[in-house]
Amino acid sequence: MDMDFTPDELAFQHDVRAFLQTHLTARLIDGARRTPGVFVEPDIGLEWQRILHEKGWLATHWPVEHGGPGWTPVQRYIFEKECAFAGAPALPVLGLKLVGPVICRFGTPEQQARFLPRILSAEDYWCQGYSEPGSGSDLASLTTRAVLQGDTYRMNGSKIWTTHAHYANWIFCLVRTDNDVSAQRGITFLLVPMDQPGITVTPIITMAGDHEVNQVFFDDATSGVENRIGDEGQGWTIAKHLLENERGGSCFAPKLLVDIDRLAMTAGEVPSGVNGAIGHDPVIARRLASLRLRARAFEITELRILAEIAKGRPPGPQTSLVKLFSANLRQELDTLAMEIHGLAGLQLPDERPLYGNEAPEPVGSVDAQLAAGRYLNSRAWTIFGGSDEVQKNIIAKTVLGL
Repeated sequence: MDMDFTPDELAFQHDVRAFLQTHLTARLIDGARRTPGVFVEPDIGLEWQRILHEKGWLATHWPVEHGGPGWTPVQRYIFEKECAFAGAPALPVLGLKLVGPVICRFGTPEQQARFLPRILSAEDYWCQGYSEPGSGSDLASLTTRAVLQGDTYRMNGSKIWTTHAHYANWIFCLVRTDNDVSAQRGITFLLVPMDQPGITVTPIITMAGDHEVNQVFFDDATSGVENRIGDEGQGWTIAKHLLENERGGSCFAPKLLVDIDRLAMTAGEVPSGVNGAIGHDPVIARRLASLRLRARAFEITELRILAEIAKGRPPGPQTSLVKLFSANLRQELDTLAMEIHGLAGLQLPDERPLYGNEAPEPVGSVDAQLAAGRYLNSRAWTIFGGSDEVQKNIIAKTVLGL
């Protein structure tokens, strides 16, 4: 595989860097830096989304006819890598990278005209209704029921671990519409408005102290048949397409490499009672080097997958490799950060504003304040989007042929 960028790709990289230098504000960088989890707060993420939307650089996974920039897979990689190096906040992934591509591929022209522009403009904010209290890794066992009465579906049941449901005005759901067929064939993909009396959002406060996820209850909640994506019973097929985007729709290696370099820099400043800075400890240095080498190898894997996509081959089960590697590297990195920061990593974040007249704090002190939150939050990486065990089964069956 040729790893060198073409002259056009190098020119694009220069354009991205120039844009980030002029449009990525200190407020956005600081907001991203103070985020312990995967999702930034909407006031940060949506501000960055609107800036990219105005530039036409937002829906990088969408076809041009629906508002995508028409980039090649390599250009998407360059953009995400430069954003990671610059410290840009994460975008609201649920609308842009999950349900948006589903509507592009499976939605009717009317659904595309109705929903896609509002995702781009940030007028609609989405959450995902997949997991249930008794249906996590075994997603096909879900029981939330939707019965079609005339032109309206009436829903009853609940979804759990619903990220940012307390902000969302729409939820995309997997619902059971037929109990008389196999589990997978009875599932339908439905878009449901959140602002109605039949929906209750109950906060779930994580052990990191975050209110990021929720349980959502449906008590005779309704959604019109015009909000069904695809046919009844097609939900499992659509869900698999969406999960491929969730597991491998982004480039994870660049952000990992940035965070590893930042931790190595911090380790060189954290005092140790034995050898000066803790980063001089050979055990710590070896673990940082191992993380960096594996993240580099992981980056090559992501680039190989992008090369296949560029040839018109869908990534398929290879996305499970991406999910498996990125989740475990992230957990190992956050564990090492806790060890490096020690007691300083157990302090609560202060109440200072994200921006103002004060001089910014050193990077190390902010990372120390967030070390515990990041460590606790990243415990979910090997569970969400399909647990490690699920990914290994997919790899064993579809990649290794076992």
